[in-house]
Amino acid sequence: MPVTLIGLVAAACTALAFLPQVIKTWRTRSTGDLSLPMFLLMTFGVFLWLVYGVVLRDLPLIIGNAVTLLLSGSILFCKLRYR
Repeated sequence: MPVTLIGLVAAACTALAFLPQVIKTWRTRSTGDLSLPMFLLMTFGVFLWLVYGVVLRDLPLIIGNAVTLLLSGSILFCKLRYR
């Protein structure tokens, strides 16, 4: 159980690290300083981590990467929309 708790806390920290950028992007509708290739690669990588977590049935991987995919994906959506 402690190992799972460490994983959940780590997943929360890394997933929620995107939240300030998401909020700023939605408020300003500005993505000029964000790298499109980086967010494409990041979002795809997070998707693969999510698939990996699902295959392993690893709750911290699933939750953390699902939240990160949502946040990273929303930034990517803004980047593509507000070009």
